[in-house]
Amino acid sequence: MAEEIVIDKTTFFNRLSNLYSTWKTDKRTGNALFDGAGSIVILMGKTDEENSFQKSNAMHFWLLGYEFPATLLVLTTEALYVVTAAKKAKHLEPLKNGKIPVEILVTTKDPESKTKAFEKCLDVIKGAGKKVGVLPKDATSGPFAEEWKRAFSEISKEVEEVDIASALSASAFSVKDPDELVSIRNASRACSGLMSEYFVDEMSRLLDEEKQMTHKALANKVDAKIDEAKFFNKLPKLPSEFDAGQIDWAYGPVIQSGGAYDLKLTATSNNNNLQPGIILSSFGIRYKTYSSLIGRTYLVDPSKSQEANYAILLNIHEAVLKEVRDGAVAKDVYNKALGLVRAKKPELESHFVKNIGAGIGIELRDANMVLNAKNNRALKNGMTLSITIGLTDVNDPDAKAKNNVYSMVITDTVRVGESGPHIFTKDAGIDMDSVSFYFGDEEEPEKPAKEKKDTKSSTVTSRNVTRTKLRAERPTQINEGAEARRREHQKELALKKTREGLDRFTGTTGDENGVAQKKFKRFESYKRDNQLPAKVKDLTIYVDHKAATVIVPIMGRPVPFHINTIKNASKSDEGEYAYLRINFLSPGQGVGRKDDQPFEDISAHFVRNLTLRSKDNDRLAQVAQDITELRKTALRKEQEKKEMEDVVEQDKLVEIRNRRPVKLPDVYLRPPLDGKRVPGEVEIHQNGLRYLSPFRNEHVDVLFSNIKHLFFQPCDHELIVVIHVHLKTPIMIGKRKTRDVQFYREATEMQFDETGNRRRKHRYGDEEEFEAEQEERRRRAALNREFKAFAEKVADAGKDEGVDVDIPFREIGFTGVPNRSNVLIQPTTDALVQLTEPPFTVITLNEIEIAHLERVQFGLKNFDMVFVFKDFHRPPVHINTIPVEALEGVKDWLDSVDIAFSEGPLNLNWTTIIKTVVSDPYGFFADGGWSFLAAESDSEDGSEEEEESAFELSESELAADESSEEDSEEYDDNASADASDFSADEESGEDWDELEEKAKKKDKESNMDDDRGTKRKR
Repeated sequence: MAEEIVIDKTTFFNRLSNLYSTWKTDKRTGNALFDGAGSIVILMGKTDEENSFQKSNAMHFWLLGYEFPATLLVLTTEALYVVTAAKKAKHLEPLKNGKIPVEILVTTKDPESKTKAFEKCLDVIKGAGKKVGVLPKDATSGPFAEEWKRAFSEISKEVEEVDIASALSASAFSVKDPDELVSIRNASRACSGLMSEYFVDEMSRLLDEEKQMTHKALANKVDAKIDEAKFFNKLPKLPSEFDAGQIDWAYGPVIQSGGAYDLKLTATSNNNNLQPGIILSSFGIRYKTYSSLIGRTYLVDPSKSQEANYAILLNIHEAVLKEVRDGAVAKDVYNKALGLVRAKKPELESHFVKNIGAGIGIELRDANMVLNAKNNRALKNGMTLSITIGLTDVNDPDAKAKNNVYSMVITDTVRVGESGPHIFTKDAGIDMDSVSFYFGDEEEPEKPAKEKKDTKSSTVTSRNVTRTKLRAERPTQINEGAEARRREHQKELALKKTREGLDRFTGTTGDENGVAQKKFKRFESYKRDNQLPAKVKDLTIYVDHKAATVIVPIMGRPVPFHINTIKNASKSDEGEYAYLRINFLSPGQGVGRKDDQPFEDISAHFVRNLTLRSKDNDRLAQVAQDITELRKTALRKEQEKKEMEDVVEQDKLVEIRNRRPVKLPDVYLRPPLDGKRVPGEVEIHQNGLRYLSPFRNEHVDVLFSNIKHLFFQPCDHELIVVIHVHLKTPIMIGKRKTRDVQFYREATEMQFDETGNRRRKHRYGDEEEFEAEQEERRRRAALNREFKAFAEKVADAGKDEGVDVDIPFREIGFTGVPNRSNVLIQPTTDALVQLTEPPFTVITLNEIEIAHLERVQFGLKNFDMVFVFKDFHRPPVHINTIPVEALEGVKDWLDSVDIAFSEGPLNLNWTTIIKTVVSDPYGFFADGGWSFLAAESDSEDGSEEEEESAFELSESELAADESSEEDSEEYDDNASADASDFSADEESGEDWDELEEKAKKKDKESNMDDDRGTKRKR
């Protein structure tokens, strides 16, 4: 391990310089921060788990990035002296030649070396002044520490010890640099993810299934989860460079319920069983030694007074966060909270916490930065705080449970900003809908209370689509308050999106969402003259297909032009001569707006075109054709290369050798392998799935590490039963690139009625028919059981990679057109899917930035929905022609999964919108972000004479889009014929009466034709 220690020299000297600067300024101006200390002593004894991360430990981590036990640091305003053993000293050697002198005094097993080093330090301390800064509250132990204490006692009468804990807190630890803030933010996101993605699910499952588990046992399950790197790596908010091996517990986890609560950081989980009511969960995670705290209160079938008190807690939390900004005084922030308690509910004052948080960083709790009624220190931009709003031991007169005493707490880790806080743990929701559980107690006699429950969200965090009882309580009718609550929630989500956008793009320029602009691609035809083809000696124009080059004779020399420099070539005749014109690519003339050609220097001189003349007409015609074909080939290769860019080579499938793998037989694959359509089988192996075709030993491997979503769709109301895998990166099946792999079996069998149509017609509904229906139901149920069991086995085998089964919720599905045909689109817990008809649709919910509903206006029977992704380089996804009857259901679903949405009466030009966002993302969000969508919707309701927005599609653009869609899509003959008939009717301008007469005449003619056909058959 020792060899891996590398101290960041730049960070060390930058931080030490900042400390010295503050210290020297303090001495020069006579401030009392360092209390006139001429030297500072930081003593580290042996490692003590109980007293880890004191000020002395924090100083080591802050300066060195590591903890060096049995080490003494003595700082003067001129130099830094380090006393340590030889093994540790070698890691400090690179610090010697820096802008601040660092002297390393190495100790050996010889006691004399340690004595000399200590004497040197004592002389330095005496020479620096009468006062020496120490950390008296830090507990140090071990032989090294004891020897230093004995040595220091010899000069204790000559110098005065002053406590510099608060000075180090103010000058070194309180204001964080960017690297420290990134670590704290990552620790916070790990906290939020563990709370919302694991603890909440485990807790709700235990309560829902009425299983008994102690607080300690549940805390141990959460504790064990920190070792699962796969869990943290799949959390959406954590960056790709996040190292799950760097996280550790800073505090807890602590879970409490049932009347016994303790909000102190010394609290632990007890052996009492988890009970419905008020459940508290708190813990802290450390990432790269930097801490984050989170605490949440969950209300299970709460009483009215519990709901009311939690609402007050939310108001206080919101008010406190508004006060957390640069320049605010700690005691003023606390007094603001206390004043709100007194104003809203004075009887809660005695139950309100005595402080509302403290500084956080390397230390879990900075005792010098506590937010209480006495602290006069001011908050500074860049500080990080843990904000804790809590009520302790409140009596509940309404509660029916045995324990009518409860506590509540909300803890968040925040960064102090210039005008407000940046909440690092905001992803674990605290609003009433996010923390309330309603299990539909059948013994509840009060009808109004039940109605109130029905209007609330029945799940936790961002999931309103869950299993079991929670899902059964979903409201089926809109009540009066639902729309108002939804509107309020959407306002919060819109503000949140704007804040997130500003945080995400602060300091960025228009660099296309962090992706580099298109770069000039260098290409060369030949590296040396001798590589030119022999035919160029004839000085005739020559197309070299191998080098993708056109060689043109210019002034007696063969000049090669790579095909990527050529736009096109054309041949024309004039008299006895034929002319070949070659047009080259140059700035200002293009290759299409979707694929603009970059140039190395657009101010350079460019050849726009060359014209060659010859009497050999056939020769020039052939050359023009060759250039055109070469250009097409080059474009095709470039397109294929682009399409294959995101296809990565998978690892090898590790087959199970010691036993037979679990199999699902007689399934078809989509997309299919080339060849005859026959069923194969799917096998579960150690690290993935393998589909085996019965022909030519072909197979398709899907690794668990590449599975993004695993869906099981039953065959209820469908013709097939499906296990669908949506991949993180595409794979090749045959010659097709695909991101979706589906295994299915048909649920119906072709039935032949051997009794004849006449008998079936007269005996419809008899026992045989009933038995056939019963058999059909049994077969479908058996198929569902078989496929669901296999999907669960796949999830179990891939659990280390985070594979989980998701089932579409048909009851809240809606019809729409995501591609060419009208299909049923169904939400799942984590996605919105259409898995029945290819091309499939899988939209991951946590990748969605916003949703916009288009063509929402009175009189229209359909509307469209557009999803914009957080990655602005992904084109928005459109789902068109959704029936207006589904509008309220779609809005409810979007709101329940915390997707901000807006609506408007027109189709918008999303290409223009996304270009605007990408060109300056920070400016876009600074100007209000997506609020313009709501603003444009509102403006449409006002004046009809307003100017057309730059973001709206004009009628001509809309028509062009529709026609291009029709051109690109394949329709059958009947559909196109129907379309032409319809357009002809529209253009003819006939009124309704004339059209009705025409229709009657057509019906009569068709009836006569039917009669003639019947007679002929007879």
